[in-house]
Parts: sequence; structure tokens; C-alpha cells
Amino acid sequence: MNPIKLLLSLTLLCASALASAGPQSVDPLLAEIDAHEAQRFARLMENGAVPDAAALQRGYLDGAGAGIRIFTPMRIVDAKKLAKAVAAAPETYRYAIRNCLPRLPALRSDLRAIYLGFAGLLPERPLPLIEVVFGAGNSGGTADVGEQVIGLEVVCPPGTTVEQFRTSMRGFFAHETVHTWQDDETPEALADPLLGAALREGVADYLAALVTGEIPRLDRDAWARGREAWLWQEFERDRQAMLAEPDSVRHPMDSKRFRRWFANCHGNSGDWPCEAGYWVGMRIAEAHVANAKDKHAAIRELILLRDPRAILKASGYKG
Repeated sequence: MNPIKLLLSLTLLCASALASAGPQSVDPLLAEIDAHEAQRFARLMENGAVPDAAALQRGYLDGAGAGIRIFTPMRIVDAKKLAKAVAAAPETYRYAIRNCLPRLPALRSDLRAIYLGFAGLLPERPLPLIEVVFGAGNSGGTADVGEQVIGLEVVCPPGTTVEQFRTSMRGFFAHETVHTWQDDETPEALADPLLGAALREGVADYLAALVTGEIPRLDRDAWARGREAWLWQEFERDRQAMLAEPDSVRHPMDSKRFRRWFANCHGNSGDWPCEAGYWVGMRIAEAHVANAKDKHAAIRELILLRDPRAILKASGYKG
């Protein structure tokens, strides 16, 4: 073969292999917090301005990168919804712009330490890009393959202290990274939606605790540990009731039993913590690893989450 053609073929082959290999991993020692979209939003609120839908569309959503595209479905939705959220609570956005946006560079060392922890624990898993944006006041963060996105106005509400902000951001760095590794839910997980959701979120909290050394939501943890046996009985009662209702399995978000444990932070009772299902899933994940001979293999099994019922059984967890 002509040497030039051979070189061209090898180049194309390497490019194809890289493209099929999935997202490129961020180097833990070079990880950065990308806040350019948040800064674009902040400029729209300078000098006391409250941007309307047209201004937000033109100055924020148009030409936006991957972070905004990931955060738009189910969160920002569109310029009209975003404008309504900003107009309803402009001081919430101004507080985050004034008090937390400038503090992001100081958190670079926290991000890199967490990524070094994950690189040691799961060296084969790619570490995602981190992007900070402003949303419609309804989500602190989400993840897609290769990238996690954090909603600053939710993570930094008015009154947030420097240390509280740091703790929240560390938790998001770690928790959302795990979500970038989790595939779509398996048929087994969809067939048992309460257990599947608990493990999906609980595994992320469990691994976040491993690499940060901090238990997520200490207030929830303190509430739950003193009543763990009762809490597990309540979870199992709701789980079995949902399994007996085909509509609850097909549409769990419409189930009051499901929303008792998830997606209830804006309407939960004062004596029932926000999203207690995360805590239950975390405890099952802890028990699964503690009960396994090969703990690294057990952690990888938790991330794949192919069969939640098998994981629960292997864990031996009974509250």
C-alpha cells in the first residue's frame, strides 16, 4: 500500500476508535469548574435588571453550550418559564450571583481531590466535565454522559454560608459524577420502581460519602438513623403496595407512595425529610459492599444496577 494511504488509514482508524470509546475522562489534576454560562446569565442581571423572556433567549439560551442543553429539558424548559422564575425571586438569583459565583474558583481543589478519589476507586470510569448554570429554581443538578451540570440558584439560596456552599458543591461534584456512569434503567429496575430509584440515588450518595468523607444531608441522616427499622418497614410497605398496582409501576411519579420518598422537597411534611428514599438506598448500598467478599466488584455491580432485587437480597439489609 502507498505509505501516504497507509498513514491516512491508520489515522482514520485511530480517530474511529477514539470516537467509539465514549467520553474522554477529565484529568483529576486539571479539572476545572466551567462557569461561563453562569457568568453570561449574571451579566443580564447587572444594575438591578430583571431580564424578560426575550432577553434571556437572546443573551443566555441562544448559542448556549452543552450545559444549558442538558439543563433545559424538565428544568429550564424555555425562556418564558425561566423569565417567570427570575421575576418571581430576583433576589434569590442576585444572592447566588453576588455570594457564590465568585467563590467557584476556590472550590477547584475540592473538585480535584474528589476526582482523585474516584480515579483511585474506579480508574476505568471517565470523570465528567463540570458546568455551573442558572436554571428555573427547580433543580440543583443533573448529569448526562460525560458532563454534570449544577444549578447555582438552588445550591446557593439566600442565607447560604461559605461553608454550607462548599459542602453542597462537594456533594454535587461527587453525587452527580456517579450519575454520569449509570446507564438507562434496566427492565428489572423499572419493574420495581421504588427500590430501583432508591438504589440509583442511594448508590450515588454512598459513593459520594466514600470520596468526600461526608455523609450527604446530615439532617436527614440524623433523623433516619434513630428510626431505621421503622423506616425500612414503611419503605417495604409502600414498595409492596406499588408492586400490586400496575399503574404505579408504569407511572411511579404519579404515585403518592413513590413521591413520599422522592421528588417531595417542596411539599414534604416537617416530620418527614426531603427524599428519604436516597437514605434508604444508601444504607442498602453500604450493606451490599460490607457483605461482599470482593468489595470493588460489589461497587461496580452497584453502578451497573442491573437487578435491584438481587442487590437487595445479596446485601442482607433488613433495616
